[in-house]
Amino acid sequence: MSQEDRKKLVRQHIDLSWNRGRLALAEQLHSCNFLYKSSFTGSALDSAGFIRLVEEIRQAMPDIQVVIEECICEGNKVFTWSTMIGTIERPAFGYPASDRVLSLSAMAFWTLNHSGEIQEICTMFDMESFRAQLNLETRAFAEKALP
Repeated sequence: MSQEDRKKLVRQHIDLSWNRGRLALAEQLHSCNFLYKSSFTGSALDSAGFIRLVEEIRQAMPDIQVVIEECICEGNKVFTWSTMIGTIERPAFGYPASDRVLSLSAMAFWTLNHSGEIQEICTMFDMESFRAQLNLETRAFAEKALP
């Protein structure tokens, strides 16, 4: 599988899962030992857990769109920088509904196995910016860094 094919696979997964909600098709791109790790979830999820997470987010934000800002590949690793855009129409994960169009930056590190399946996704979201957009309390950097 070429680097361009790996990037195409990752882009396809993002489009199928987040943008189109075609979760059964997205799940077919996962390896049998798929793991999803995220600053948003707090613990690793298997493929079924990832699908439930995406479903719940898409139900809360039915207009969600993920725009891929950058996609880089080296070996079997792919890195994406994406922006999630949408409106929280129903409360989810402790966040209130809002009529604001919100923007959430995400950096993801993808690992593909030798068969070209997605083995792992590790994602970091800019939750402080997201909280600020919702006018929720944020903490100063120094406060977060101290025990």
